[in-house]
Amino acid sequence: MIPNPGRRRAVLEVGPGTGAVTRHITDSLGKLDTLDLIEANPRFAALLRHTYAGDPRLRIHTGLIQEHELASYDTIVCGLPFANFDARTTEEIFDRLLGSLRPGGTLSLFGYVGGETVRRTLTDAVDRERTLAGLSVLRRILRRHTFRTETVLGNLPPARVHHLTPVNPPAHPARTPICDCRETSA
Repeated sequence: MIPNPGRRRAVLEVGPGTGAVTRHITDSLGKLDTLDLIEANPRFAALLRHTYAGDPRLRIHTGLIQEHELASYDTIVCGLPFANFDARTTEEIFDRLLGSLRPGGTLSLFGYVGGETVRRTLTDAVDRERTLAGLSVLRRILRRHTFRTETVLGNLPPARVHHLTPVNPPAHPARTPICDCRETSA
C-alpha cells in the first residue's frame, strides 16, 4: 500500500489479532488515510486500543464483521481463519467484504500454508463436513475474484496471500463509515 498524499484512503483490516499485519499497514498510511480494525477477540481489541491510542487515523471495533455496518474502502486486508467457518458464514463475509470495496479497490486475504489440511485432519466427521463445505465456497470465491496470489516463505508458518477484486459491481451501495467517533470500549 503506497500513501497517496493528495487523497484520503480508507482501509479496513478484519481479524487483526495482536496487530502483526496492522504495524505494516499503519507504516504505509498517509496523514489523511484512515484504518478501521474489526477484531472479534475483546482482549486483542483492548491490546490494539492500547498500542494505537495516540493514532487518530485508527478506529478499533470489537465483534464479528457480521455485526458491523461497513463503510466503503479502497483496501481491505483480511486475516480471518476461513478453514474454521461454515459455507454460509464464508459466503456472507465475502459478500460484505467485496461489496464494501470502492471501484478499483483490493481485498487481500492471507492464510497459512497447510492450515486447511490440519483443520481437516484434526476434526470429527461432522466438523470435517462443515469445514469442507466452507472451504469449497472459499475456493469458488478465490477462483472467481483473485487476480494475484503469492506465497510468503519467510513467514512462519509460510503464508499464502490472495489479492481479489469484485468481478461485478459491488452488491451493496456505498455506505457511511462504521462510526465517526473513536471507540474506546469493547
